[in-house]
Order: sequence, then C-alpha cells, then structure tokens
Amino acid sequence: MTYSLYHNPRCSKSRQAKALLEEANVEFEEVLYLKAGLDAEHYAALLTRLGGEPVAHLRKGEDAFKALPAGATLDQIARAIEADPILLERPVLVSLKGALVCRPPERVQELI
Repeated sequence: MTYSLYHNPRCSKSRQAKALLEEANVEFEEVLYLKAGLDAEHYAALLTRLGGEPVAHLRKGEDAFKALPAGATLDQIARAIEADPILLERPVLVSLKGALVCRPPERVQELI
C-alpha cells in the first residue's frame, strides 16, 4: 500500500480527508494513531518526512504543546507525541510522493 492516512475519526477534517481519498478510489492504510501505540522513533521519522520545523506539525492548543521547552528538539517533540499523540496535527497523508498535514482536507489532492 502506498498511502497511509494518520486519522482521528472524531475529527471532522480527518473524516473529510478520508472521504476524499475514498471518493478518489485511493487505497490507503488508515492509521488510528491515537490508539496505535506508535513509538517516538516512528513519530520522529514521520516529522522528518513532513519536513520543515517539527513544531509546525503540532496542535498548538494542546497542554502537551505548552509543556514543550522552547526550541524543543526533534527527539523531544517525538517523545512528547509518543506520550500524548493528540499533539500531532491531523490528518496526515503519507505517500511515495511525500507527506502532508492535510489542513484543509483538500490537500490530499496534492499527493494523489
């Protein structure tokens, strides 16, 4: 499978991204990252794949974000996501072409 959607079914933007993939008949793996028990190494690789500053891919309104030190490293951020996955901005689509936070959900079109 060449697509993975990091998805939270309770999030409307995440549901919209999933629906766009389904409407386009794109086969994808649904990664329910809030329940998956992914480790910091996995999140570090995902953040690296997303590119840019790792902090840019976080939900800034979360308490876990406020607890991060200023200038947090990739490792510190990945460990924070491992401890509290809600910190990861969603939805995230990963493909052979790259990875994107799909906000707005229509950004999935950039990778399919």
